[in-house]
Amino acid sequence: MSDGLVEESGRVLDAAVAAMGGVTREGQASMVSEGAAALEDRTHLLVQAGTGTGKSLGYLVPLLTYCATRGVRGVVSTATLALQRQILVKDAPVAIDAVASVTGVRLKVAVLKGWQNYACMHKLDGGYPAEGTLFEDRDLETGPTGQLGREIMRIREWIGETGSGDRDDLTPGVSDRAWHHASVTKPECLGKHCPLIDECFAQAARTQATEADVVVTNHSLFGINACTEGELFGDYDAVVVDEAHELADRVRSQAAADLTVARVSRVARSLRSNLSVDSTDLDEAGVGLGAALAPLPEGLLEYRPEALTHAMTVLDGAARRASHEVSDAQGEAAAKALARAAVDELIGAIDEWGRDPDRSIAYITKDESENARLTVGPLDVSGAIGGVGIGERPAILTSATLALGGSFEFIAAQAGMAVSGVPWHGIDVGSPFDHARQGIRYVATRLPPPGREGPSDQLLDELVDLARASAGGVLALFASRRGAIAGAQALRERTDLTVYLQGEETLAQLIQRFRDERDSCLVGTISLWQGVDVVGDACRLVVIDKIPFPRPDDPVAKARSMDVERRGGNGFMSVSLTHAALMMAQGTGRLLRSSEDRGVVAILDPRVATKRYGGFIMRSLPPMWPTTDPQVVRGALRRLAASRKE
Repeated sequence: MSDGLVEESGRVLDAAVAAMGGVTREGQASMVSEGAAALEDRTHLLVQAGTGTGKSLGYLVPLLTYCATRGVRGVVSTATLALQRQILVKDAPVAIDAVASVTGVRLKVAVLKGWQNYACMHKLDGGYPAEGTLFEDRDLETGPTGQLGREIMRIREWIGETGSGDRDDLTPGVSDRAWHHASVTKPECLGKHCPLIDECFAQAARTQATEADVVVTNHSLFGINACTEGELFGDYDAVVVDEAHELADRVRSQAAADLTVARVSRVARSLRSNLSVDSTDLDEAGVGLGAALAPLPEGLLEYRPEALTHAMTVLDGAARRASHEVSDAQGEAAAKALARAAVDELIGAIDEWGRDPDRSIAYITKDESENARLTVGPLDVSGAIGGVGIGERPAILTSATLALGGSFEFIAAQAGMAVSGVPWHGIDVGSPFDHARQGIRYVATRLPPPGREGPSDQLLDELVDLARASAGGVLALFASRRGAIAGAQALRERTDLTVYLQGEETLAQLIQRFRDERDSCLVGTISLWQGVDVVGDACRLVVIDKIPFPRPDDPVAKARSMDVERRGGNGFMSVSLTHAALMMAQGTGRLLRSSEDRGVVAILDPRVATKRYGGFIMRSLPPMWPTTDPQVVRGALRRLAASRKE
């Protein structure tokens, strides 16, 4: 191995850190050198990098240096649109300048999002069939008075000012319903036939991405590219996956398709209203689907019922006939595009059902009115990720939680490392935080094991006592909605603290209130276990009610467990326990977000200390100072609360 790229990347990192007025962090420097070596040797690297490491710069520096000096293109995949934006606006400019100062090459970095994230000029100009009334109420002088109408008008005014058409650039934002009236999906787009193609925001973004040296995308688009063997990003030679612990689940989710009677009816109605196509047989096939789904219970379909298989065959025939009718129909280009998109999406869902049942997941869910939804998706996406998305390209996969139970094997398998055929290894570059000095990990071993009836009285007593000792600053993470409601109620009835409950406002609003108030409590479920970044003493106590194992009736977890056991493995260890350990690590990671933070993580589930599998979970958590003594932890919380008032 030549150490040229390692040395060059080191100089780029020094330049970037100097430009930011910072100091080199040991973990970040290790990440840069190890990443550069992996890119140079064309291998795969898994990097566990704790909070505060500066991992965005840690992977951007070697990737951009590699692209600049080798004349190749790279792709960065992130978990969310928000992370994409952070990279583009905050981290990439610093790295680009540093690479240019060292190599003399100034790279272009562009973001690529799904088509529907961009406003469609033609749709806003009335070029698509009406989808309901945009302006429910309208005053002749002042314009629309309804909320939806006002939002549409604001979007129309904004597109005259924006250069991107990107929804994230519209501040304040608008509702999903309003944005639906301002955007189209890729299949609905008229493409070269659009009269406003030269002004198309989505097309401009796609062109910029194609011409860029590094494309920043998200896991969903990365998955679409991998599962369809598409060419969304053009040719690329290196891959970085940020928040890699979420990759497989995101790809599996985007690859799944839903079928309902209402959806079939909407497609049939669209064909009739937009193209005057006779879709009677499609309506009848939808009724047949409903009849086959109605008697089936919610949950995983462990076998394919004969009546449902027959109904799907009939629906398949009707959908394909409808597809031919759309091709032959006369009508406006926009109407045909909408009809084509709807039919193709329907056929895509039917095709998912037609795949090998042993390699797919099919399950039923029902709403409050007992309307059934059939969801079908792939069981294993590691082949698509490892074989197509990453392939033989050199790759860096990173997250704060990759080594579960002290091993990288689980995440490596999920990300298709065995499929790619390229050597891989994992490293933990640690964290700049002194976990044992900054945080206490308390396990309430005196509490009873959790039951299925919701939180016990003893658990709620413990939660209230801890919150009182801490005088607020509590992030309470529950494994179920039922538990969160009970926890919030107990805190509201038995303390004077301000308590925010997930679902009562938007998540972003609740987190901001919790951050600003400093002595409040934020109570919620699984979506709060990840991504909450509250620096300082506003979050000084994180409470976890119980190990978040997947529900026994969770269809995806059940199907994956059954598959593992068919192949001779242990479904509990391979699926349920690894999921729980990952979520526990993520939840615990909400406490320390800077080197100045102090606090306690309180785990109110004694099984982490009493069950054999508890050791696996504990090895997945940050190494905080451990205790099981309730008086010790209460005393520590009181001292922490008192120190804030001095």
